Order: sequence, then C-alpha cells, then structure tokens
Amino acid sequence: MARHHATAGLLLGLALICAPLAAHAQPKGDPKGASSDEKGDPKAAAGEGEGEGGEGEGEGEGPEGPTEPDDGGGLAEICKIDPDACPKFDPKTQAEREVDEEKYAVQQIYFLRAGRFEINPYWGLTMNDQFVAHPGPGVAFNYYITNAIAVGANANVYAGLNSESDFNFETGAAARIGLPLTEYQWNANANFTYVPAYGKFAGGSEFIFHYDLYVTAGVGAISTRPRAVIDPDNRVFSFEPTVTFGAGIGTRIAFTRFLAVVLEIRDYIFFDRIENPTIATGFDAAGKPRSQDDTTWLQDSRQFTNNVQAQLGLSLFLPPTWDYTQPK
Repeated sequence: MARHHATAGLLLGLALICAPLAAHAQPKGDPKGASSDEKGDPKAAAGEGEGEGGEGEGEGEGPEGPTEPDDGGGLAEICKIDPDACPKFDPKTQAEREVDEEKYAVQQIYFLRAGRFEINPYWGLTMNDQFVAHPGPGVAFNYYITNAIAVGANANVYAGLNSESDFNFETGAAARIGLPLTEYQWNANANFTYVPAYGKFAGGSEFIFHYDLYVTAGVGAISTRPRAVIDPDNRVFSFEPTVTFGAGIGTRIAFTRFLAVVLEIRDYIFFDRIENPTIATGFDAAGKPRSQDDTTWLQDSRQFTNNVQAQLGLSLFLPPTWDYTQPK
C-alpha cells in the first residue's frame, strides 16, 4: 500500500508541474481566456473554424466578434440610400477633358534682357515747369550686358513744340510783368541702367504680366535758349548746348517676350542761361543804345534748372527669342 501511495503522489506532482507548460502551449483565443474547446466546439479546437483559413475567410470572427466585409464605408451607404447622390466617375470623360498647362511655383524668367538690344521710342512731357511746356518725341537705345545691367543712350527733340502755359500768360498780363522763359531744342545723353527688381502680377483670371523696375543715370548735353520776353523788340537769342546730368526711375510691363510698355520719370539737370529782367539804359561810347548790347541781355550767373520729364513709350527687344541654357 505504501508503494501505491508513493506512486500516486509522484504522478500528482508531475501533473502539477506540467499544467502551466500546457497552458502556455494553447493557441491564442478569446482575450478573456475562453478557448473554443472550452465552449464545446470540436471544430474550433481542431482549427477548422471560420476565423483563420476557413471557408468564411474575410468574414471570420475578430477580437470583438463577427465583422462585416469592407464595402467602402460611408460612401457605399450613401449609394444604397440614394443612388442619385452617389458620385459618378467616367474615366473616358475625365481623360478627354481639357487640362490647363502645368504651372511651376518657381519658373524660369519669362522676360530675359541679357545679351539683347532695346529700342524704346517714347513721348516726353515736362512735369515741373508751370510757365512753358517742353513736350517732344524721344528714343532710347540700350544693350544689356547682363540681365540687370545695361549701357545706352537716349535723345529728345523739342524744337517747334515749346509752348507757353496759360498760367504764365494770365499772370504776366494781370501783373504787367514778364517772366523769363527758356526754349529747348534737343537733348542727348549717355546712360547707365540697373534693374534691381522684377516680378509679375495677374491681370484678371487669364493673363499674367511680367514687369521690372529700373534706375538710370547719365550725362549729356541739352540745347536751349532764353525766350525774349522782357525786351522782345531788341533781344534775339540763339540756341547753345550746355552740359546736362540726368537720373530717373522707370518700369517695364511685358506683353510678350520682346514687347513691353515703359513708363519713366527722368530729371535732366543743367545750368541754364536766363534773360536779364532789367533793360540797360543810356548809350555806349559809340552812341549806340545800351539796350541793344547783347552782353546786357543775360543775367550774370546761370540758373540751376530741373527738367523733370515723364516718358511713356514701347520697348522692342532684339533678338525677339532666345534659348534657355538650363532646363526648368
């Protein structure tokens, strides 16, 4: 009997030791610890259920129970409830639709200037002289050494277009005085131009205009003469050139790669001859009236003069096209 009791005790001890190992060897099942064989389902215990590898693949049981097949979620539900509200997509129609040209956030410069000649005819109008107007045509030529630096020249023609303003006539008639006036004949300058900024802006919803801002400075000559106002019966003046300095700022708005409209404000600075408002009296040693002596017709010193001129015209760039050296 003692031997039987010892054998039974040994078997019981082995069973208690192996029980935890057997528990760890069980397949994963219900998170709560309930396995299929515990529920009395022999198929589940044999691995023949619908959860993994069974006939109901895609419709098996998950951690939370049976799941429905993936049918598109909310969009599929909308189509079931209201077919008219279901979005429709026709690949053929979408493939045939017109597509706008692709736009790059950073594009190559549309309006290049480097290595090109600019021809700029314009019309100029004096802005700061309230006594006499100096309108006239002009033309500028520039060659762009780089995309930002250019050298060139411009010329203006004023002959025959100077006109006295109504303000000067009315003021002189009311006060019975004559104000010295100056007529311009022509002006020519050599210029240096620098383009510090350029960009683009939208015109409506269809057009994009490219523009640049530039500054220019130069030196040249202007031909002027005083207009005889004080003593027109005896005084006659002729045109004489004098040195002029100029500086200005302008903008170009490009319509194409070679054509642009230009607006520039230029100040031409020079020292001008001014008619002497005093008439000499008496006679000289030869008995000639001193009023006819041309050395008395002008003031002793020249007057610092600003001719601020607005210039509006077109720019034609040659050659009209170019090839980019680098791809987009």
